[in-house]
Amino acid sequence: MSTYRVAQVTAADGALELAEREVPQPGPRHVRIAVEACGICHSDALIVGGGLPGVTFPVVAGHEIAGRIEELGEGVQEWGYQVGDRVAVGWFGGSCGHCTPCRQGDFIVCANLKVPGWAYDGGFADKVIAPVDALARIPEALSASDAGPMACAGVTTYNGLRRSAAKPGDLVAVLGIGGLGHLGVQYAVAMGFETVAIARGPEKADFAKQLGAHHYVDSTSGTAVAEALQSLGGAKVVLATAGNSEAITATVDGLAPRGELVAIGADPEPLGISPVQLLMMGRVVRGHPSGTAQDVQDTMEFSALHNIRPMTETVPLDGAAEAYQKMLSGRARFRMVLTTG
Repeated sequence: MSTYRVAQVTAADGALELAEREVPQPGPRHVRIAVEACGICHSDALIVGGGLPGVTFPVVAGHEIAGRIEELGEGVQEWGYQVGDRVAVGWFGGSCGHCTPCRQGDFIVCANLKVPGWAYDGGFADKVIAPVDALARIPEALSASDAGPMACAGVTTYNGLRRSAAKPGDLVAVLGIGGLGHLGVQYAVAMGFETVAIARGPEKADFAKQLGAHHYVDSTSGTAVAEALQSLGGAKVVLATAGNSEAITATVDGLAPRGELVAIGADPEPLGISPVQLLMMGRVVRGHPSGTAQDVQDTMEFSALHNIRPMTETVPLDGAAEAYQKMLSGRARFRMVLTTG
């Protein structure tokens, strides 16, 4: 019997433990991927902690997957994939195809979205079975450890900006320059926006400039973030990557007339925004989900073209428990990535 390794959790908020499983065969319209790298996203905590409906244990999390196809299920070849192709799978791990959003072509808000680790075993493993509609081709210029985080952190920030109201030359602010924001700043600059990085502490100013930001706002300086943005003319878009509702709220009055707050940082606490703040200036607040497999592919191709890469720390699969805790504690500066090589 052929086996492979997984880093699984057997109970809610339990420790990740290595286990051996029998190698599965891909069903119709599925492939088996030999995982080379898988990023650890803060959203994995919702799965490991049992915080999402329908999560059953043991569970194998991981939705920033990069690897190579090693076996095709029936009906996959018509999609143009072959054994050996390099592919990534992200938060979008497949759609049902029959709910109303799918019938409208809006697959990322599918009512039955198949998130790896939630709908099926994720990428904290040597192998994963994934639906063919979840696959994004990895450009040769990207390594597996770069491509994995692009399938969630990358596509969320890239899509959040390219689908926003901002046009080249507009002032765009990125709140937070951590695992999501350090990519958001790079994308904003490459898209031609006058880019503002917002973070806590004067020591991050140099890093913001290294990422290409034209301006840096220290949210702890004593000057209100909104006032700082208005002094620059007001932001057409604020991409809120920090998972802190108070910090997100503080940016709203820094928006220009018809400005847009795009929230991608998750926090269960409510935003403290009054209707007056929105009504008088025609401002917009919206949430933004990650993106489809095609969006992931677009993100990777744009990243390769503009030499944009995530900042990562790679750890072998057998160090998954320690790597996950480092992410959870906030000690991971950017993206922790598990590798199987």
